[in-house]
Amino acid sequence: MERSQNTIAVVVPCYKVAAHLDKVLLTIPPCVGRILVVDDGCPEASGRIAEELAAQDPRISVIWHKANKGVGGAVVSGYVQALAEGCDIVVKMDGDGQMDPAEMGRLLQPILDDEADYAKGNRFRDFEAIKQMPRVRLFGNSMLSFLVKAASGYWHIMDPTNGYTAIHKDALHKLQLERIAEDYFFECDMLIRLNLIDAPVADVPMQAVYGEEQSSMRIGSILARFPFRILRGMVKRIFFKYFVYDFNMASVYILLGLPMFIFGALFGLTEWLDSVLRGTPKTAGTIMLAALPVILAFQMLLQAIQIDIARTPQRSRHDRRRL
Repeated sequence: MERSQNTIAVVVPCYKVAAHLDKVLLTIPPCVGRILVVDDGCPEASGRIAEELAAQDPRISVIWHKANKGVGGAVVSGYVQALAEGCDIVVKMDGDGQMDPAEMGRLLQPILDDEADYAKGNRFRDFEAIKQMPRVRLFGNSMLSFLVKAASGYWHIMDPTNGYTAIHKDALHKLQLERIAEDYFFECDMLIRLNLIDAPVADVPMQAVYGEEQSSMRIGSILARFPFRILRGMVKRIFFKYFVYDFNMASVYILLGLPMFIFGALFGLTEWLDSVLRGTPKTAGTIMLAALPVILAFQMLLQAIQIDIARTPQRSRHDRRRL
């Protein structure tokens, strides 16, 4: 990669990763010009370990959070600092040793080739990597992937909670960083907001390493809280993309399809309950009055989804020559 060392920064959010941090920092490749370690109120004082390593590697500096903000809050602090230092590309790498620094070149390539403004890892492309993934995480990722596809509009991606990412500075400047989720919803929220600025996203196949590290992420909490937040993000994206920034046939299909579906479903449910309570079957006309709106609405919403898939951002908006 023919790039100045000052163009690429790595942000490493740290919370209870003291046992793995030194290995992670010392294996970051030389193409990286800045290593920004964010001690997110870590009770193990991970930032102190990074400060000691800074004597060996001057690229390392530490950002301190007095109180824990969450992984998203830590990464945003790193993003802000990287922009202030004039970095062109910012990689996010966790400090728990699950992300192989040797994969960083593949992660950066879509951005360097001007194919994407944001690149993320995808552990679902490699069968061997899937076998290594803990079953609980595999199940959670599978459940979330489809929901995030619909919410974000990036229908080609999988493994949405993969935290190994790289982003171009132009996309960072357009994002409202202060409004991005600070907790583990960060990666999903980033995808939703990136679609709103038409930033192309690349899915990069890679493996993850699972050892003795302990994740602070709780699957039960995710399954309880994420669906509502994903639904809210989807409603927000659709509203802005199809009723504020633009108005097209997908907008028409949504405007007609949703009310028809709601009417047909509610009418059909009401008539079915009335039939059960009275013990008398409904006429064919009543059944059709309930079924036809649902069938038509389903077709309209499928057409809207097809248009949404076709409108997935494809071209990068930044000029590679500016790197």
